[in-house]
Amino acid sequence: MDSSSASPAAAASSPAFAFSSPPPVENPRSPFSKPRPPSSISRPSYLVETPSRPRAPSSSSSRTIYSDRFIPSRSGSNFSLFDLSLPPSASSSSSSDAGREDGSGAYAALLRAVLFGPDQGVAPPATPDRSSAAVAGRSPSSSSSTSSSVAFSTPSRNIFRYKAEVPRYSLAEQFEDELPGFSHIHPRAPRKVPRSPYKVLDAPALQDDFYLNLVDWSSHNVLAVGLGNCVYLWNACSSKVTKLCDLGVDDSVCSVGWAQRGNHLAVGTNQGKVQIWDASRCRRIRTMESHRLRVGALAWSSSLLSSGSRDKIILQRDIRAQEDFVSKLTGHKSEVCGLKWSHDNRELASGGNDNRPVLKYSEHTAAVKAIAWSPHVHGLLASGGGTADRCIRFWNTVTNSHLSCIDTGSQVCNLVWSKNVNELVSTHGYSQNQIIVWRYPTMSKLATLTGHTYRVLYLAISPDGQTIVTGAGDETLRFWNVFPSPKSQLRYSKP
Repeated sequence: MDSSSASPAAAASSPAFAFSSPPPVENPRSPFSKPRPPSSISRPSYLVETPSRPRAPSSSSSRTIYSDRFIPSRSGSNFSLFDLSLPPSASSSSSSDAGREDGSGAYAALLRAVLFGPDQGVAPPATPDRSSAAVAGRSPSSSSSTSSSVAFSTPSRNIFRYKAEVPRYSLAEQFEDELPGFSHIHPRAPRKVPRSPYKVLDAPALQDDFYLNLVDWSSHNVLAVGLGNCVYLWNACSSKVTKLCDLGVDDSVCSVGWAQRGNHLAVGTNQGKVQIWDASRCRRIRTMESHRLRVGALAWSSSLLSSGSRDKIILQRDIRAQEDFVSKLTGHKSEVCGLKWSHDNRELASGGNDNRPVLKYSEHTAAVKAIAWSPHVHGLLASGGGTADRCIRFWNTVTNSHLSCIDTGSQVCNLVWSKNVNELVSTHGYSQNQIIVWRYPTMSKLATLTGHTYRVLYLAISPDGQTIVTGAGDETLRFWNVFPSPKSQLRYSKP
């Protein structure tokens, strides 16, 4: 209301406005609901008449004061929301302040009790009423000085002290039962890896040779193991064992590798041959030659099969073509014992006894058999060195750079990444024969597993990415649950 358009007489006839706390809303807005749009209505001006104090008769009439200041009334405040109780001295103060229109007596007494403690004899500063001063026979100045001296007395000891006994509740605890779509977030606990294998199988005639790769796990949950001159299949669902092939007394199995999809299994032999088998029918499809020495490494990329040999050569074979190989890769100066295609089938990593993981990297100082591509970061490659090296190194093949290195303390035989979380497993030989679960990129150890009495030369991971199988020269296969399932990966990952 504009003060220039209202006369004093009209203002005196209208009642004075007293503003109190707004009434409780019947349907309170959820804390997660969308915010209401701001109102476009301009803020009104309020006419507030302040009653004048009793004063001596004067020739001038009382004036009406116009203001837009909002004066709250705390008479309707609910102090129980703050877990505060009114002190006993507040009852008398409330009764004495009942005549005030703003009802601030109870609030003042409560505030005084919280700041200075109950029954401390501390009175709030107040301006004495002239009428009461006249009845008491005191002048206004003497009354004011007395009240002021009381107001500035020494405060109680619990000023600025927090109320320790007030319970504190999180927002999740208040709304967990009321909101059906709300999920309570628990603090992430460190994942526990079982320290013992849940299954141990005998594997007689499993060779203790660092340069061979005799264990692989198919996408159809079938484990292939080369034992001596034979290849056996173990179905993880039914535990059924099938003898796939027997190479005879003149030859032996040096490597096995499943195709990425389907039932085709490649078998590398000591005589330099590569056989392709249909595992569902236990039937050999074809035999490819061209290697002069044993084939210890195999890697599939769709219908393309790469084979690495002791003759230092890598042959690329297309099983759909009639030729034994379509291209040849040279560059290693010693036996090729590690081969892995990247997940996008664009890059082939090879490791050999000439200490080179991938043909262009040469930081390792011992044979490189352990090679693994990360399924989480494009171009991230991990490689492990032999007895004289003992290190796991990480490479960025996109920028052609060496990222980091960690000394494991023993020969690195195999590496495999988890499909579900950003972790990897390494198996080791001399001198500790351990299995280590690492969290990348911090390379902190989640678990160290022991049980094998020989070098842990063989490693494969299950199709669901939760279980690994390890093989050693102690002629045992051990199955370990080391990685979480895809459904539970949100609870553990992201460092």
